[in-house]
Amino acid sequence: MKIATSAIKKLFGKDSGIMVTDDAAEAIAKALAENAAEIAKYAVENAKRHHRSIIKPEDIESYKSRI
Repeated sequence: MKIATSAIKKLFGKDSGIMVTDDAAEAIAKALAENAAEIAKYAVENAKRHHRSIIKPEDIESYKSRI
């Protein structure tokens, strides 16, 4: 999964007044993509554990409560 670095730069630049280099935006995007993959894997496992074939918001909330 690829997260746009332009979106990352907008998140930081909008309110902080600090610029984000291309390399930093790439590093942040990579970290977010890895985290998203972990969340997706957990959500699938959680849905299967509850005998469902659809991901629901509660699967994501369940992941968040583990942290």
